[in-house]
Amino acid sequence: MRKTVLKKSDLRIVFMGTPEFAVETLKALIANKYRVVGVVTQPDKPVGRHGSVLQPSAVKQYAQKKGIPVLQPEKMKDPEFLQQLKKLKANLQVVVAFRMLPEVVWSMPKYGTFNVHAALLPQYRGAAPINWAIINGEKKTGVTTFFLDKDIDTGRVICQSSYRIYRTFNVETVYNALMKRGADLCLLTIEKILSSNGHPESIPQDQLITAGQTLRPAPKIYKETCDIDWSHLSAKQVYDFVRGLCPVPVAWTTLRDEKGHDTTLKIYKVSVPGISREVAAGTIIVENKRLYIAARDGEQVEILELQMAGKKKMSAKDFLNGCKNLTESHCVKSCVSV
Repeated sequence: MRKTVLKKSDLRIVFMGTPEFAVETLKALIANKYRVVGVVTQPDKPVGRHGSVLQPSAVKQYAQKKGIPVLQPEKMKDPEFLQQLKKLKANLQVVVAFRMLPEVVWSMPKYGTFNVHAALLPQYRGAAPINWAIINGEKKTGVTTFFLDKDIDTGRVICQSSYRIYRTFNVETVYNALMKRGADLCLLTIEKILSSNGHPESIPQDQLITAGQTLRPAPKIYKETCDIDWSHLSAKQVYDFVRGLCPVPVAWTTLRDEKGHDTTLKIYKVSVPGISREVAAGTIIVENKRLYIAARDGEQVEILELQMAGKKKMSAKDFLNGCKNLTESHCVKSCVSV
């Protein structure tokens, strides 16, 4: 009896994703003539001063241009949504930068549901893997495709592709590179699904953990996460922290003057000159029209680009030109009791 071979035309794909990062993969599927029968994305987000304008996700905008049906459930277990999803008759689901799916959703397609994750799993499971890899000073990251299961980012790994992080790279650089690499890895994963008649080889993540290896998480980043802790971070760690949050959501600190007045400063770019002083962490140092802040043990971090609340982003030189009275009597909150 002749064996049936799974062909590209046999696939009916539902794509799930929300931000720009996911659009690149959706574009790749369309460009390679895969049949995407539907897209699932987040509900439109209120924007503007009063939240009166609804902004569709980047994935929705692209899907609508291509005439692909879009579903936007508030809750993934909503019976009406599940009925709509079943009507699409998908036999494969692809997920990129989306929310956690219940089993009733990820188990629905015949060939399963796989996720494109911007890290080398099992490292950096969670919502912000690119940020945390840079914040932690990693020299390597990558992209993983894996089948979804009941826990977050723990499913069997199908494919991986590594990427080197250079010291000068920030989140934007790595994000753009992994966005493209993720699209390529998605296509390779689907090719493996086709060539294996829907049953590609996959590896349990436990088998990828080496003896003594510490797994680092990648939790969601909030505003308070981005506050620079000068008293506990070395100058190098501050450098990695800043580039791990640049250009968004961006690291910040609070400048306090001698009268106790606070000003929030967003920090976009710093350098580490390799010099120290016997001063408290968080101390402001102005020298030769350059701005430094002391990290742990007095290690100095030079501030290169910053932004005051309500102002445009500027160089430290322009900032100092507008702050003639800035001296070492000023500091950031890490060096005072608050």
